[in-house]
Amino acid sequence: MHQYSQGKNHTQGHKAIPAGHVEEEQGRKGFYGQVSHLIKPEAPTRWTEIEGPLRPHLFDLVPMKYESNHWKRLLFNNEVAIYSMMNDVTPVNSLAGKTNLKSFRNTDGETLYFCHKGSGEVLTEYGLLKFKTGSYVNIPKSLHHTFVFTEATQFIVIESKSGAYREPERGMVGKNAFYDLASLGKPDLEALHQLKREKNVESLSIEIKRLNAMTTFKYETCVYDTVSWKGDFFPFTLHVDDLMPMMSHRVHLPPSAHTTFAANGFVVCTFVPRLIETDADALKVPFYHQNIDYDEVLFYHAGNFFSRDNLHSNMISYHPAGFPHGPHPKAFAMAQTGPPKTFTDEVAVMVDAYNPLNIDPGFESNEVKTYWESWKQKK
Repeated sequence: MHQYSQGKNHTQGHKAIPAGHVEEEQGRKGFYGQVSHLIKPEAPTRWTEIEGPLRPHLFDLVPMKYESNHWKRLLFNNEVAIYSMMNDVTPVNSLAGKTNLKSFRNTDGETLYFCHKGSGEVLTEYGLLKFKTGSYVNIPKSLHHTFVFTEATQFIVIESKSGAYREPERGMVGKNAFYDLASLGKPDLEALHQLKREKNVESLSIEIKRLNAMTTFKYETCVYDTVSWKGDFFPFTLHVDDLMPMMSHRVHLPPSAHTTFAANGFVVCTFVPRLIETDADALKVPFYHQNIDYDEVLFYHAGNFFSRDNLHSNMISYHPAGFPHGPHPKAFAMAQTGPPKTFTDEVAVMVDAYNPLNIDPGFESNEVKTYWESWKQKK
């Protein structure tokens, strides 16, 4: 379909917005499909009340109560489930003789851990992986693994239930865009066996998750016994410091430019520190939009979340598809009249899901019920 326009139009999205007006983007397929930009005198977030289920949600994970090593489900549909989990330090040297560590295998889907805080190592059949705050740990379906923590650790867990994670399409920017595959943390088989010897540990059981029920397999010898392997199916890590954000020094790019992993029915994006657009007439905060086809989940990991107000690290927001949203009034006003900001320092993880997400009933008690009011102008 060709472009058509009415009224006095600006010629470039997110740029040269008339004074006293705002721009709203309406587009399909996230930010990949047909799109139009509407110039309006007021923001689409100027509601006074919201009645019905299409209201935004904000949850605070800081006061959440955990069982150690237990995945606490937050949001889910048939293709993706999002959990939070907290792990205590594994005391691998505190017992006399060998320490028997439990292993875990997920046969319901691919497991992507994002380390919000903490550090440690992961034993896998393919070798040892190391992780720290800001690391993704990707464990493909049905591979057993064991975490050994050097400090208390919190993960956001994103489970893909209908297919493997894959690299985002790189198109004309080439193989090194977004992140270079050489930056992936690869399993080290020799380091695995060295840890087993030095820490005097073994694993004689595997807890296997299938249809959300657990089955335990027990063995007489250690289940981490691989002597060699080859192939392109293996676990890996990726740290946020190794992500190279796609940027335009002149105009704001859509969130899809920050896709880290693609999966069936959803994508995982990572927002990392970057320079702010330099053109004087460029929009310098995220544009107003509805996310017409995707539910949007955003986990706030670290930094100053410049487009939002009254947020802190370890919160998670959920905006259903069709909910109009964008920068909070304070952030929008600061971008227009405040001192010039030259960079963002936020780190956040976004999950955009095509099919509607459900809120786990056990998670509802962590909701900040007044979140929908945060777009109201303060009087």
